[in-house]
Amino acid sequence: MEEAVAPHYLRMPHVEKRMQVGLFGGSFNPPHDGHVLVAETAMRVLELDQLWWIVTPGNPLKAGREIAPLAERIALSEQIVHDPRIKVTAFEAAFSVRYTADTLGLVQTRNPGVDFVWVMGADNLAGFHLWERWRDIAATMPIAVIDRPGSTLALGSSVMARSFEAARIPERDAANLARRAPPAWTFIHGPRSSLSSTALRAARSGSSS
Repeated sequence: MEEAVAPHYLRMPHVEKRMQVGLFGGSFNPPHDGHVLVAETAMRVLELDQLWWIVTPGNPLKAGREIAPLAERIALSEQIVHDPRIKVTAFEAAFSVRYTADTLGLVQTRNPGVDFVWVMGADNLAGFHLWERWRDIAATMPIAVIDRPGSTLALGSSVMARSFEAARIPERDAANLARRAPPAWTFIHGPRSSLSSTALRAARSGSSS
């Protein structure tokens, strides 16, 4: 029987108006230091007051893959997140939202006056156009793409980058990205980690066989 998720993880973290808040979602299956690096880079470069580390119930683009229980992925996330401004949450499970486009709309509706920015690793950039209503995502909230190993080239080849080239702002202006009207996005270079959840799962599977 799957362990129940503690109630406070099913609520959105508390925010105040005029805060700049990053939304960093993923299955985190498992979470690793590469995820922490993305979150910490976003906190620093975007000058965020908070970052929500959103542990999703599942990923529609990864259907069929083995995924650890939600409570376990939350607990593992808490173990590696040390900045108190980074809030681990799983509120999507309480609201039964499935797609990022719905999550962003829900967050904005329930938190008027807060400046949100969607944060994602550059490894997601190449396939961003496969996300449900991806153009709506770009039109709903500014987006910060954080560099990941092997993903820099996706900047020039991705459908999203080409489609919204006119909305890209210089990295030097990233500190006010959250306050810009969408569509607006930037690509942030910086320290990169080669860790991936896929590799970690494969290593764990190999060690247990």
